[in-house]
Amino acid sequence: MPETFALNLEFAGISMRTPLVLLSGCVGFGDEYTRVEGFSLDEVGAVCLKGTTLKMRDGNPAHRVAETPDGMLNSIGLMNPGVDRVVNEILPALDFEQTRYIANVSGATAEEYAEVTRRFDDSPIDGIEVNISCPNVRAGGMAFGNDPKMSGEVVAACRAVTSRPLIVKLSPNQTDIRANARACLEAGADALAVINTVAGMAIDAESRKPVLGTMQGGLSGPAIKPIALLQVHQVYQEIQAQGLSVPIIGQGGVVSPQDALEFLIAGASAVGVGTGLFYDPLLCGKINQGIREYLERHDMAHVSELTGTLDQSSL
Repeated sequence: MPETFALNLEFAGISMRTPLVLLSGCVGFGDEYTRVEGFSLDEVGAVCLKGTTLKMRDGNPAHRVAETPDGMLNSIGLMNPGVDRVVNEILPALDFEQTRYIANVSGATAEEYAEVTRRFDDSPIDGIEVNISCPNVRAGGMAFGNDPKMSGEVVAACRAVTSRPLIVKLSPNQTDIRANARACLEAGADALAVINTVAGMAIDAESRKPVLGTMQGGLSGPAIKPIALLQVHQVYQEIQAQGLSVPIIGQGGVVSPQDALEFLIAGASAVGVGTGLFYDPLLCGKINQGIREYLERHDMAHVSELTGTLDQSSL
């Protein structure tokens, strides 16, 4: 039996202490959870910062959040202070010795994505996540992430202005996520995050009005885990079919060690934790301990041995 059960890994060139990634939008700009008693960044491999645009955004009208059975709808609207303030004021206050920090970039056009990426490239950030699920103003509101051609254009524009590890967050709200993954890989993505939130809505039956101020929002939490698991596996199979070695952050409904293990087995190299933190701010330590215990039970020395080990022999 192995003497050690290692959780550290190299993810697209980013050295991570554990396979857990705190997801964008759930931990602000990285310092919120450091104020929670008992929380330690030692349990976290990387933190994805809040989505950042070129200019400051006030976000969407209220209500922005609604609880659902086994999940949460949000329509925050990319509220953020703009890239200049993030780079000049927020990043210098972060301790890059504690964990890795990944910027999350968004925009209304491919050019805006590229400009935000360029500004992060000249910063201490460890990696850049491209959120291609935001509306494309020029295409009448269509999300970049639902069209492989448009996704590829955004990724290529970002790739041209940075040498940092480029992680592309894929939208689940499309016909074939594999085609989109292909386009992003061809355009220069170093890694993929699978998946973003699932489009949904909530209605107040008494008033017969939508609960969210923008009617629809993104559903996260345990309710979307089966969708996320399937799409992680589909993207992993696509990467394997191309003969590539591209890591995946598997995310969507992780609230337990069992959830994290399932994403690793489906093909993820790292696991995103987001909405689960609202239920249990100390969740990461419990997940890491559960992974260690699993490795010990199955005589495995390293968490990477789990990635893509789904047994389909009975199918």
